[in-house]
Amino acid sequence: MDLFPPMPLDEWRDTKETLHRFAQIVGKIRLASSPRRNHWWNVAFHLTGRGLTTRPMGRPGGPIFTIDFDFVDHRLVVTTADGDLRTLPLAGQSVASFQHAVTAALSTLGVRAGIAVPRPYDLPDVARPFAEDHEHASYDPALAYRYWLVLTQVSLLLEEFAAGFSGKASPVHHFWHSFDIAHSRFSGRPAEQSAQVDPVTREAYSRELISFGFWFGDASLGEPAFYSYTAPEPARLIEEPLMPASARWVARDSGHLAVLPYDAARAEADPRAAVLAFYESAYRAGAVRAGWDIAGFACPAGVTDPLLAAPRP
Repeated sequence: MDLFPPMPLDEWRDTKETLHRFAQIVGKIRLASSPRRNHWWNVAFHLTGRGLTTRPMGRPGGPIFTIDFDFVDHRLVVTTADGDLRTLPLAGQSVASFQHAVTAALSTLGVRAGIAVPRPYDLPDVARPFAEDHEHASYDPALAYRYWLVLTQVSLLLEEFAAGFSGKASPVHHFWHSFDIAHSRFSGRPAEQSAQVDPVTREAYSRELISFGFWFGDASLGEPAFYSYTAPEPARLIEEPLMPASARWVARDSGHLAVLPYDAARAEADPRAAVLAFYESAYRAGAVRAGWDIAGFACPAGVTDPLLAAPRP
């Protein structure tokens, strides 16, 4: 199996836009049915051997249930803790029919998990309810499988990179609102924010962090890419070097992203090593400029035990 198969945005844009909204519907059910965690870590999806999972969730007095995307058999699987199960196909669905089918499946399982805001989050059609979206109805199984395959490969690289940090850090997880897979490291210091910043953003960036991830492209950057950013952004961050040579700093909103285009990584002699070098260079750029204790946070090969870390005589 090749590392990093081709994933041009234009090739799968229609499937991506539909699947993104499917993910938001399920993600908003997770939001309504799980205890809140710092930085919204409770809402993200995690990878499985066949796709994505919400992990078990439920409200007090109601069934414990899980919703999984299966990108091998291309179905959504809703399961309760007592083994009851409902499935529905991912192909042949509009966003409207998908929401109706998911709601019906939950109802037959005795689950009451209403979505507080049944519209897309931070997408161009934010004002259109899911129940009225008959436009997005594309699902190519081969492209959906490739999306999951890329997520899996990137997830393993992020897990390997995450092992080198001993401080507070997020899981490697897939955010349904922005459709990226990410891992964040924290300095432990609070981050000052304006009172005018929206509540979602305030919680996400309430502590100083450096984030690393991958996303599949958007209107402003029309190609998939590995990325990193430091928040709040320290002065002169973009003067720091990035690796490999194909990586660059890109202006984004009011700050900058470190970006390594996916196709540039694929073209490297060792794509895996190139991505790990990119994440490490982006981390050091942010950590140096923000004054992090790089040596104190170091965790070579995932080891913090001083006896294991010490060289043997």
